[in-house]
This record gives sequence, structure tokens and C-alpha cells, in this order.
Amino acid sequence: QVQLAESGGGVVQAGGSLRLSCTASEAILNRYPIGWFRQAPGKERESVAAISGGGGSPNYADSVKGRFTISRGNARNTVYLQMNNLKPEDTAVYYCAVDTPTPGPWDVWGQGTQVTVFS
Repeated sequence: QVQLAESGGGVVQAGGSLRLSCTASEAILNRYPIGWFRQAPGKERESVAAISGGGGSPNYADSVKGRFTISRGNARNTVYLQMNNLKPEDTAVYYCAVDTPTPGPWDVWGQGTQVTVFS
């Protein structure tokens, strides 16, 4: 089964930027929908951004519109989440996920990467 690995998390001051990477063990990230999710302590996991496999327009949560950008890398196994103007409320563990043809949505997940934003 394909595996995903996130990287790029860290600690940053409010207003700063980070770029998260999601790397797959197989070159599939240009075929299926890819999503970035996050989960803050004591809160439910939420969708942050997603992009379809067919190259359609990405979707963003209202809370990150204009600040975050999801994009595919030149290699078919990498997707990025560029996060600008970070806010303390963006602090969470960020996960990438793939929605493969296997029944059920978002069936493959990475292990997550921590993003901490301090004011």
C-alpha cells in the first residue's frame, strides 16, 4: 500500500511562513485527490485544503483562504502546502491524505507534522 510522509513543520512566530511537504512512496499524487488536514489539541480534525486528481481548482477552508496554497510538485509523488501569515490558531498537527479508488474517503494518511505558531 502507498505510504505518505509529511515534513516541514516547526515553530514559527505569528506572521511567519512554513511550507509543508507530503511525499508518497509511489508516484500517485497526480492521479488522486490530495488533502491537507489538521487537528489541534482538544479539537476535531478539519480539512484545510484539497486538490483533485484531475487538476481542478483547489478548495480551502475559509479560515486559511488567501494565506495557504496547496500545489503539486514537479515529481508525481509530492504535494506542498505553503502557509503564509501564520496565526496562533493555525497551531495543530497537519496531515496529508490521499483519496484512492479504495472504498471510503481519504483512505491513506501520513503520520502528521507539528506546526506551532506563537504570538
